[in-house]
Amino acid sequence: MAMVVALAVFTVAMLAIGVFAQQRVTDVEEYVVAGRSLGLTLAVPTLLATWFGAGTLLVAADEVRTNGLRAAALDPLGAGVCLLLAAVLIAGPLWSRNLTTLPDFYRQTYGPRAEIWASVLMVPGYLGWIAAQFTALAGLLTLTSGLPPDASLVIVAGVGLIYTVAGGMWAVTLTDAVQMALVVVGLFVLAAVVLWELGDGAPLAGAQRLWAETPADRRIWIPGGEEGVVWGTAFLAGALGNLPGQDLTQRIFAARSARTAQLACLIAGVAYLTLGMVPIFVALSIDTLAPDLGEESVLAVLAGSLLHPAVATVFTLTVASAVLSTIDSAILAPATVLARNVAGRFTPETIGLHRLAVLVVGLGAMGVAFLGEDAYSLLEASYEIGMVSLLVPLLMGVHWPRSERACLACMAVGTGLWLAHTAMGLEGLFASAVPVGLGSTLVGAVVYALPWHRLS
Repeated sequence: MAMVVALAVFTVAMLAIGVFAQQRVTDVEEYVVAGRSLGLTLAVPTLLATWFGAGTLLVAADEVRTNGLRAAALDPLGAGVCLLLAAVLIAGPLWSRNLTTLPDFYRQTYGPRAEIWASVLMVPGYLGWIAAQFTALAGLLTLTSGLPPDASLVIVAGVGLIYTVAGGMWAVTLTDAVQMALVVVGLFVLAAVVLWELGDGAPLAGAQRLWAETPADRRIWIPGGEEGVVWGTAFLAGALGNLPGQDLTQRIFAARSARTAQLACLIAGVAYLTLGMVPIFVALSIDTLAPDLGEESVLAVLAGSLLHPAVATVFTLTVASAVLSTIDSAILAPATVLARNVAGRFTPETIGLHRLAVLVVGLGAMGVAFLGEDAYSLLEASYEIGMVSLLVPLLMGVHWPRSERACLACMAVGTGLWLAHTAMGLEGLFASAVPVGLGSTLVGAVVYALPWHRLS
């Protein structure tokens, strides 16, 4: 009962913040990029919240429990490093262009056709990502409240949609600040309790025991041989594949200055790697604390059966905060692209249009979630299209811009190769050992570098 009350209070608080944020929204710029006025105190938590969701807290922990530290390649290592790369490679230059969406960058740098194709390639993958977050948080709500899964899904989607529709980027930013504060408290409370249990009241001894009792094979961060290639592919997908994302760049555009954007990405990257290590190392303790776990979720078991009810409540709010902070940004990002770069070509760009787009994206993602895991897993895979089609034109456009023809050719070749191999079920480019995603991106880079300006 206490858990249900805590979740209810948390939900009301998030909705109240959304209503409060609505008062700050006076024009499209306020709604989409928070008036480009975020300082470090708000920019850092909202950047940290970008991908810190169900994957970091639940999926990665379960993978590490099964496969060891090598399973952290994609998340949190890849995602955390992505924020650091953003600070170094794109944050300053992109902010200086006074952009609202990432497709705006492709239009400014290459032309209107590049803007259209960037929008078309960017939006679909978000639906699967949002659906996965909906499903994860709905599962937690069902577990703690006893509600039917479908009802939980509707409630989760409704809460995320209501405050995002109301306040836009301001609602996302303010709720992210509260949610990530809960995440920090919850994760460190969880880690402290686990180390206390392992060390019989001595946390330092608990940490030493944790490392000593972890098999050597599971303590390997970067494996060698063919497994190392797989590890590198996953790491690069996280570190590079997320760079050409509207959810990341929209937060960069919302900063008050280029310097603020760079520092916020840097601090958020370090914080992401630090916080992401907590569920990873906690996962290593499960065989000692709960050797008969079976197939159940690592962190859910720790919260539900090994921890004090008060700590379990904190953990539940931590997961809810992390997932909800990812949901709102994942909804707002493609909705902004739809409203500005797609629908905005045919009708005036207004706050109402943006709110309608948020509603369309949220309901679409909820529909995907209802279709089941197979449907949204397929759409999640399409998120890789961002890497194979948009990454090279983004990085090169910032540092070595070329013609629209070069950009479109790169997009077409990278996307075409990836789609063809995916349709045939091939994991290696041209049946080689080079992973399809990475290989398609490299081929696209070669195509981009060709002397297109010499062709008539």
